[in-house]
Amino acid sequence: MSQLGTLEDLPIDYRQGLTDHNLVPLWPSLRAALPHGRASRRTQPVLWRYADIRPRLMEAGRLTPIERAERRVLVLANPGLGLANMQATPSIYIGMQLILPQETAPNHKHSPSAVRFVVEGHGGYTAVQGEKLPMERGDLILTPAGLWHEHGHEGSEPVVWMDALDLPTILFLEASYCIEGQPQSVRNQGDASQTAYRRAGLAPYASLDRAPDKYPLKRFPWKDTRAALTDLAAATDPGERVQLAYVNPQTGQECMPVLGFSALMLRPGETARPHRRSSSAVLHVVEGETQALVDGVEIDAGVNDTFAVPTHAAVTIANRSTSRPAFLFQVDDAPMQRRLGFFEEFEAAA
Repeated sequence: MSQLGTLEDLPIDYRQGLTDHNLVPLWPSLRAALPHGRASRRTQPVLWRYADIRPRLMEAGRLTPIERAERRVLVLANPGLGLANMQATPSIYIGMQLILPQETAPNHKHSPSAVRFVVEGHGGYTAVQGEKLPMERGDLILTPAGLWHEHGHEGSEPVVWMDALDLPTILFLEASYCIEGQPQSVRNQGDASQTAYRRAGLAPYASLDRAPDKYPLKRFPWKDTRAALTDLAAATDPGERVQLAYVNPQTGQECMPVLGFSALMLRPGETARPHRRSSSAVLHVVEGETQALVDGVEIDAGVNDTFAVPTHAAVTIANRSTSRPAFLFQVDDAPMQRRLGFFEEFEAAA
C-alpha cells in the first residue's frame, strides 16, 4: 500500500492559495474518507435503560407543560456522535415521548418520516390524515413524511412511546422542516388495521384496480405481531431466526423508505447470531431479559431498555430466560442502504 502525501508536504503558499479559492486536496484525507477494508465509525454500542429515562421523562412532564414543549421528548443520543447531534446512530434518531392525560400534541407535518412504538400506557392515540390510531403497548404507528399528524390522550395514566425518525439524514441534506396546521377532523371509524387489513395475504379487492398506496396501513397492533411471531417460532427450526418485517400490505416492501422496522423473538434460552451488516440498528426490548454482545461490548437489556448497534458490528443476542421467550423491536437503516445500492451482509458472528 502506497504512502499518501500529507498537507505538510505541500508548500504553505500553495495550501493558502487552495484555501483562498475554497479548494481542498483529497489525497491527505483519502484514507479518512475511504478506509481500507472496513468502515471507520464513531458510533458506540450504547445501552439506554428505561429505569433511567422514565423518572426524568415524568419530571419533564411536571416541569414543562405541553404548550411549552409541543413534543415532550428525551432524545437517546450516542456519545460517540456527540450528544448535541441527537443521533442514536448516524442515520437513526430515537426519542422517548410523554403525553399526559387530556393533553394534545398539536397537528403538524414535516419532511422527516417518523414512527411511534408504544412503550407504556393506555388511552393515547395518533391521528394521521384524519385516521385515528389507538396507541396500545407495543403498537407500531407510522407518521410518514408530509402527512398531517397529531397526538392526544383520553386515558388516565401517562403514555410513553418511542419515536424513531430518519431526521439525521434529512438534516444532513438540509431538507428538514415542519408546518403547523389546524386540528384534524377525525373519522369516526376503526383504523385500517381493524378494518381493511386484518390478516396477511388479504387486501381490499378494490385495491387491485389502482396503484398501490404508499402507506395503506399506518398501525400495526402488537397483539397481532406477537401472535405471528409465536406461530412462526413453532414452525421454525432451532438455530433459525424468528423475525418479522413490518411491510406495506399491498406491495410486500418495507413500510417506510429510509428506515426499516422488524420484530424479533428469542425462544427460551436461545442465542441469535445474525449476520454482520453494513446497516446500523437500534433494538428495544419489549418483553424479557436479554444479553447482547456488540463488537465485544456486553449489554444486558431488560424490558423497555434500548441499545444501539453500529454499522458493520458483530452481534449476538441471548435470551437470559430458559422458560419464557423474549421479544425485541428493531429499527435499522437497511432500506436506505438498499436503495442507494451499498447494503451488504457479511459472515455471522462467531
